[in-house]
Amino acid sequence: DLSTMPVASCIGHKECNTVSVHTFTAKHYDPDTTEPIGSGLQDLDELLSWNLSMANPFNVAKVPLANREPPLASTPRRTLVSHDMMGGYLEDRFLQGAESEAPYVFYHWQYIDVFNYFSHNMVTIPPAVWTNAAHKHGVIVLGTFITEWTDGGKMCEVFLKEEESYRAVADRLFQISHYYGFDGWLINIENTLSETAVKNTPRFLRYLTDQMHERLPGSMVLWYDSVLENGQLNWQNQLNKSNSVFFSACDGIFTNYNWTEQSLEDMKAFSGAEGRMADIFVGVDVFARGEVVGGKLETNKALELIRKHDFSTAIFAPGWVYESIPDKASFRQEQDKFWSLLADFLYIHRYSSPLPFVSSFCQGFGTNVYWRGKREADGSWFNLDAQQLQPLYYRDTLEGEGWLRTRGCPEDAWNGGSSLVVEGVIPSTLTKVCARIFSLQVPLSTRTFVSLIYKPSPGVTVSLELKTADILDAESLSIPLLSVEAVRVSDVVWLREGDKLLLNATLTWEYPAQLVRHFLVHWRRLRGPDPRIPPSSLTLVARSYAPLFRVTELEVPEAPGLLELVVQPVSREGFYVPESQWGRQSLSYSEERMG
Repeated sequence: DLSTMPVASCIGHKECNTVSVHTFTAKHYDPDTTEPIGSGLQDLDELLSWNLSMANPFNVAKVPLANREPPLASTPRRTLVSHDMMGGYLEDRFLQGAESEAPYVFYHWQYIDVFNYFSHNMVTIPPAVWTNAAHKHGVIVLGTFITEWTDGGKMCEVFLKEEESYRAVADRLFQISHYYGFDGWLINIENTLSETAVKNTPRFLRYLTDQMHERLPGSMVLWYDSVLENGQLNWQNQLNKSNSVFFSACDGIFTNYNWTEQSLEDMKAFSGAEGRMADIFVGVDVFARGEVVGGKLETNKALELIRKHDFSTAIFAPGWVYESIPDKASFRQEQDKFWSLLADFLYIHRYSSPLPFVSSFCQGFGTNVYWRGKREADGSWFNLDAQQLQPLYYRDTLEGEGWLRTRGCPEDAWNGGSSLVVEGVIPSTLTKVCARIFSLQVPLSTRTFVSLIYKPSPGVTVSLELKTADILDAESLSIPLLSVEAVRVSDVVWLREGDKLLLNATLTWEYPAQLVRHFLVHWRRLRGPDPRIPPSSLTLVARSYAPLFRVTELEVPEAPGLLELVVQPVSREGFYVPESQWGRQSLSYSEERMG
């Protein structure tokens, strides 16, 4: 019977704003569970009408772009990954994570410079979980602006007809990237253009690029090799005089995939490429569609030629690894194999960040959630926000028949969903081997505190070798921890599932994100319909990786009732904040007859 539903009010915070109906944009939430989801924009009207009232606060990236060495601007041969897989917005659209036994995950961040999230929405906004994971590793993230076929041509004729219209589109693209916290755009126009439209295209690119650079230092705008300066749609598979007008107007070009070594030689000799070799991203389709060099498990052949001629590369759809295997449980093994084949033509970047430096090597998914070596929650899960700084994944050959490799291990973990396994066969002629885990650039002080947690196999002795020039001040670990402030509950929605009453609500709070590894969100019943039943103990709802969390389908006692939502910070070093500094908000609810 849905004729009665609870209404809610908060206790103990004058700024709390709760409602019992949807007050938020429906497209940002799963219609069944009200879980926050990411999505793109479908057409020009939706783009031009976009404003902050239509924005999705759950899709805002919370992690600033980390420094790395060498920085992008001084990297001579760059690597871009374009994530085009099964249309995009799969499990990764669930911005607080999803239940998934074998999702696609990328974790070879040390090899790449740029990550592009691609779909066939006109405006592809990267899910914040991808931006957060990339930014932790110093990798910039690009959304995609694409027009295609007849409808795309019509849209181009509208927005490229004059300066006012193309500036309006560019302004919206900047506003979207700025609000959601990603770093630029791939512009992909795959339809013919009229004389007026093609004349205005370089102007559009230049205006967008200038706006991005002025307001977001380190941003990037790339052009996809498609339309020619005469407006024809004719992929060149290289930079040449027919498309260089677009290249000159932005930060670089992403070429189509059907090139030959002669194409690379022609580009190297082309005057328009002089001084900008690093800005030419030669496209490699991992699916090997059409007449291409390499692809699939021979993608390394394409990279070998590209690097031979000193170009950057754009690796398109490496999700082929995931899509091509029938047994998704073998994904880690196949993913590591694929990237190991490319390793000789990629470049390892060093993380550059202040201390403390902490990682338990969680890849952002697992069969259980662990905390300090014990299961915190059971069941398969996927959440790239949980991905920690990733180590070097590689395989080395040793003398004789020996070998050594590192890989992620979901069977056991200290924190998160996986640990790092160092395994191999050590020849009897070797008394020890050294496995490289990280290459870092961090500022140190006069003393160093280092903690290593490991499980050795029988007969194996483990030691840590740390090569440093300076040292960590251990007293920095005793900095006083802060209290959670301004806890608010909003957008309350009640659902009925049989005889169950389910609460859905948005919980927000204030706490410096740079001080925490994650937050634990708990709840407990303070009072239910039967006053003789004492308050319950705290029950963990989930981890949150931002000071914002959507509670969904939480079964609560029938009205009238009083419950409490609790936010517990966990510091970057893995220390619990004292309970006196947790954030709390009580929610009172009673029955109200509907219509």
